[in-house]
Amino acid sequence: MHRRLSWLHDLGLKYDSSTFDSDPFEPEPDGVQTIFPYWINDGKDKGYVELPYTVVQDFTLFEVLGEKTIDVWTKKVDWIADRGGMVLVNTHPDYMAFSESDRTAVYPATYYRELLEYLRNRFGDSFWHALPGEVADYYREAMPSHARNSRKRICMVTYSNYETDNRVKRYAEALRARGDQVEVIAIETGDAPLGKRTVAKGVELITIQRRVHNERSPWSYFYRLTRFLIVASLMLRQRHICGRYDLIHVHNIPDYMVFSSWYPKLYGAAVILDIHDIVPELFVSKFRTRMSGIVFRLLRAVEAVSCAFADHVIIANHLWHQRLTARSVSPDRCTVFINHVDRSLFYQRKRTRTNDTKILLFHGSFQWHQGIEIAIEALPIIHREVGNVELHLYGGGAGGARTRERLTQLAEYHGVGGSVRFFASVSLQEIPEIVVNADIGIVPKRADSFGNEAYSTKIMEFMSQGVPVVVSRTKVDNFYFDDSTVSFFESGQADDCARAVLELLGNRQLRERYVENGLKYVEKHCWENVEADYLTLIDGLHCGRERG
Repeated sequence: MHRRLSWLHDLGLKYDSSTFDSDPFEPEPDGVQTIFPYWINDGKDKGYVELPYTVVQDFTLFEVLGEKTIDVWTKKVDWIADRGGMVLVNTHPDYMAFSESDRTAVYPATYYRELLEYLRNRFGDSFWHALPGEVADYYREAMPSHARNSRKRICMVTYSNYETDNRVKRYAEALRARGDQVEVIAIETGDAPLGKRTVAKGVELITIQRRVHNERSPWSYFYRLTRFLIVASLMLRQRHICGRYDLIHVHNIPDYMVFSSWYPKLYGAAVILDIHDIVPELFVSKFRTRMSGIVFRLLRAVEAVSCAFADHVIIANHLWHQRLTARSVSPDRCTVFINHVDRSLFYQRKRTRTNDTKILLFHGSFQWHQGIEIAIEALPIIHREVGNVELHLYGGGAGGARTRERLTQLAEYHGVGGSVRFFASVSLQEIPEIVVNADIGIVPKRADSFGNEAYSTKIMEFMSQGVPVVVSRTKVDNFYFDDSTVSFFESGQADDCARAVLELLGNRQLRERYVENGLKYVEKHCWENVEADYLTLIDGLHCGRERG
């Protein structure tokens, strides 16, 4: 019952019963909390069926607890039957008395006859009385390999808002959908109370710190990150003691957030570091420092140590994969997952807006490397040709009100203040409806900054809703897209940005071609096509209950 399940792969088993749904009397009492069979994957799409015992063991019931009837059994059986689950009792013949004259045993074998008679009388022919091997065979036949439930207990740690972080949300929901227990420790960007546990699509969310985007220096930002690290570390320790984790999936920024998982890792949990943004280069862009500075070199050292601590590293694009494998992590310990669009959310919607205003849309953070100023500066040029054009900006992020005020002043300076409209950040669920009502998506990142290599999911989100996209020519976008899928303009050039927008607005056939090619691109590169790769990665780590 110590449940080193990965050891059993070498035996070539069909099924095993080394786990339990809930048993506080075991050496490791954190049960798997399921009354159904589940799958133990060896990371190579093979494995065996695990059958947890779901009714308290006989020795525990009659010897440890001193029960003289099977009432505890029958109550649990009724509860399981109401939920369509599996009744499995772990028996110990060496303690059974098979006759009244047997004085060496501690409880009568007639208890089992009573249980079987209860099942027959209470449920008649409505239940399946099967051998364990038959249940295992049925599970294999009924459940395709991609849908098999691994029943891991996993925690995501992220210094972000879960409801707007589509990368974290996508991972968590995919794991939960196959039956894993998933928790997320995150920040709160609104007014909701901290520490409150909420459940969305089966994922348990715990917010432990409130964030306001008003950092005035690297040190204030560092303080808040470190505070979150300490609180998350304490919470992981407490929750791991109560119920052991199999895996901790930590999302940067910062890289050193991975050390919040030190306690679960010490006691067998596997750890993934997911690098959304490459920190040393982002720091240079955010705070306008030098690539050769001491802080940059320190951040590179932290990156290397953080990668070494993790069991596996996920990297957000192939350009960063090349850089990180050259300086911080070996190629065999890392995998690339770009921020694929999830078509279960970004399925194609119908446009509901009926007015003839042409809307250019940007949604996301207003950081300098995003190049929003370039879009604003292009707007007066566009206005000379097309009068009824508006630029809609959803989001905010770093800088908050000060950044919005600066962008507002820039729009007023160029005489387009009335055509630039600001909107607050919205939930991930609201974005598709906003996107589908735009005419053109605009992604004006700066190629001379962090934006040159930062992949933007916005492009695929626009494509998913049949909206053509104008994109600045950056290294990362040249890598993933071409002139048949997006309309490129030279980064930093407002006049060329305006040219690309006007060309799309004035050419219906061109717009339709980009829409058609964009939809095909999304179909090929959506999350659904790589989800199985992510789940296989998780199963291949031999984590938590499966680690030797």
